[in-house]
Amino acid sequence: MKKTAHIISHTHWDREWYLPYETHHMMLIKTMDTLLDTFEKDPNFKYYHLDGQTVLLEDYLEVRPDKKELLEKVIKEGRLNIGPWYVLQDEFLTSSEANIRNLQYGHKDSKKYGVEPCKVGYFPDSFGNIGQAPQILKQAGIDAAAFGRGVKPTGFNNEVSADDKFESPYSEMYWESPDGSKVLGILFANWYCNGMEVPVDGKEAKEYWEKRIEDASKFASCNHLLFMNGCDHQPIQTDLSQAINFANNLYNDIEFVHSNFEDYIKDLKENMPKDLQVIKGELRSQQTDGWYTLVNTASARVYLKQWNNLCQTLFEKVAEPIATMASHYGYKYPHHLFEYGWKSLMKNHPHDSICGCSVDEVHREMVARFDKAKDVAKFIINESLEYIKDNINTEVFSKLGDNTYPFIVVNTSGYDRFSVTTIEMDICRKYFREGTPNLIAKELKKVEIPKFKVVDVNGNKIDANIVDMGIRFGYDLPDDKFRQPYYARYVKVELLTKNIKSFGWDTYALVEDNDSTIENKTIVVNNNILENENLRVEIKENGSVELLDKNTNKVFKDLCIYENSGDIGNEYIYMKPVGEAPITTKDIKADIKVKENLSYKGVIEITHKLNIPKSANELLLEEIEEVLEFKHRKSQRVDETVELEIKTTLTLEKNDKGLKIKSSLNNVANDHRMRMLFATDIESDVHYADSIFELAKRNNIVDGCWKNPSNCQHQQAFVNIHNKDYGLTVANKGLNEYELLNDGRNTIAVTLLRCVRELGDWGVFETPDAQCIGYYEAELKIIPHGRNMYDSVKEAHMYQIPVITKQVDIKNGKINYENGLMNFDGYGIIWSTLKMGNDFNTIFRVYNVSDKDTSLEISKCDFGKEIYISNILEEEIKSVIDGKVNLRKSEISTISIR
Repeated sequence: MKKTAHIISHTHWDREWYLPYETHHMMLIKTMDTLLDTFEKDPNFKYYHLDGQTVLLEDYLEVRPDKKELLEKVIKEGRLNIGPWYVLQDEFLTSSEANIRNLQYGHKDSKKYGVEPCKVGYFPDSFGNIGQAPQILKQAGIDAAAFGRGVKPTGFNNEVSADDKFESPYSEMYWESPDGSKVLGILFANWYCNGMEVPVDGKEAKEYWEKRIEDASKFASCNHLLFMNGCDHQPIQTDLSQAINFANNLYNDIEFVHSNFEDYIKDLKENMPKDLQVIKGELRSQQTDGWYTLVNTASARVYLKQWNNLCQTLFEKVAEPIATMASHYGYKYPHHLFEYGWKSLMKNHPHDSICGCSVDEVHREMVARFDKAKDVAKFIINESLEYIKDNINTEVFSKLGDNTYPFIVVNTSGYDRFSVTTIEMDICRKYFREGTPNLIAKELKKVEIPKFKVVDVNGNKIDANIVDMGIRFGYDLPDDKFRQPYYARYVKVELLTKNIKSFGWDTYALVEDNDSTIENKTIVVNNNILENENLRVEIKENGSVELLDKNTNKVFKDLCIYENSGDIGNEYIYMKPVGEAPITTKDIKADIKVKENLSYKGVIEITHKLNIPKSANELLLEEIEEVLEFKHRKSQRVDETVELEIKTTLTLEKNDKGLKIKSSLNNVANDHRMRMLFATDIESDVHYADSIFELAKRNNIVDGCWKNPSNCQHQQAFVNIHNKDYGLTVANKGLNEYELLNDGRNTIAVTLLRCVRELGDWGVFETPDAQCIGYYEAELKIIPHGRNMYDSVKEAHMYQIPVITKQVDIKNGKINYENGLMNFDGYGIIWSTLKMGNDFNTIFRVYNVSDKDTSLEISKCDFGKEIYISNILEEEIKSVIDGKVNLRKSEISTISIR
């Protein structure tokens, strides 16, 4: 049977990687100029695939706005194929909603050019693929995905093994999500450069095609072969049509065509066998030797992951919900600001960026981008709060006297919650227009601060701590005037809120306190013991934690132990020096001090002084310069040591079901990794990790072909292990790497910091900033649970989301002083987003993390009366009559409310 060789022209464009962004940017301009010129000069150069990411169009037009008309022309003609993504993200290191915004903005950008995006889920170089990708793609009308990793073993320089014992013997397969959604999967079995730089004539062309046709045929399931004409930052092959003509003259049994993904997939579907292998869930190269999963990019430059977690949370869990809540009362939802903010953030989401596996210049610029994105989110949050402030009814406090200062506490999560939160209150203010600034400052410093307390709307006293913060300069930015500078006298108020309703708020007030009663009961019951109604926490002499869950009577021992080991790997791959034993704090006496002891909160600080080797020895530099593969390195750490002072702050709050942990250290060592260990002593063969719209179930024991002594894995908000009676969840903020140790205790090890000196791909790229010298903090939370694991899942997700506050005036407004705008319930259902759709409908997205069908019941909804099921692109599909939405196991459900 005659074969067809589909040649798809492309370049895989990493916006930044081994060169800084602007260098790659200038190269992109040159590449795109050449492409458009080739389209104009050669009508037989039919198609070009723009790497599946629309951000490249913005990058190009930023420098070449004069080319917009020509660009639009070739896009509308179907010659330049764009989308479906905005950027080629790392799927595991960006949040569920970030993955969706990426797809949504890629589609939106494509439609700006009057076309549908290229309907292929394009993951050419992702460092593993998420299990829910087929469901996400199917909901977006995409039924095929192309990917380069995760199925067959990928080695040095992206070499792929042809051993057919791995998941699929073909480069074509079906890929199925946990909910049963299925797409056609296409593996770049010979990588996405197997058709690059095609010779135009002569013996060279014959040799070229004989080798490549043989290699492609090894994996192909039918007579349609895929050849990707391009590679990383590959220049345009301007003579490709000549090369294709010459190839067609060489073979009578093969037709060479300049193709595109739409045509290739259509021909593939019509000719491939019906019994293709079905691969299920996550594609993380689980059935390989484990060396080239690239999972340790989850711990390279941890500060980037922490920044990303902060920004994502601010956008999707605070700014979008609070803007939606304010919109219910008339605030104009700022779609344009969200698009700008999300796109600013997503420019840090490409795999070579967020993974921390680029040169130092790249990651320095990323920090500035994160700062920009954070400021956009904070601006939207403040504007939304200002609108609520201007319209809220706080007259209930008018009878409490002159020194009464109301404030609101807003819960933007989908769950009712108690919380300890802080607000700084302005109790007196004078504008510079009222006098001389230095005299105003002196006057305010002399103001006598009365004794205050916090009360709710019924006058009930609330657990709180109030501290005088002195004076501070500030300014207003009115919409109709120049900025108005002032000095103000502040007090800091920390309080334990009541149970605030989901998507709701409560109002409190700071008032004068004439009551001399002192609360006797505190959280710290001994110098080394914290206790509330749910937990008893005892800190041992070595600084480890013993935790009693009062709800199950289960005791967990040896929690919060530090482990340090050498790392002679690179930004991609962790490698412990051969034969080295890790250093731990298990046998080191700690200094233990009570820092705070209040009725609603107890804080104990633990200090360790840990001596670790200063760095790897000189042999490592020699091995790097020789580009010696990390597996063969013999370098060790030096004998000289440095002292790391590690402070661990444990916080237990009244009503809380978990123990908060903050770890801080000033890193002065090179070439090492620091982890925190949590021994669980729970017998189970599996554990669960928070992933993208999924509670990923993973085996504790590796596949038989696994050779890497390390088995680190990705997580989002937490990792959990449990049996039928109890379990333990360890939540984190921006710590995306963990390992379930095969130590007989099923210990959860969370990476806090990893320090390396090289990029580690196809050459010598030194990265001194990746040693992460300086001050670092990490935040975690231990959450034990009983038989219902999903309670701890919700706690772990709420842990990510700050409660927000705003000082308000006493006034009569249209917004009630307390409310909850939406209540819902359902077994195993997790809330993902609340935002406004483009049609100004309210979008509410949830997903089912249980392994059984369930239903979502909306018992209250102030956002509208008509409820519709939508797809992931937020296009309405069908209406729901009774407020009850049925979900399959692992299903993602997007609900539109009008």
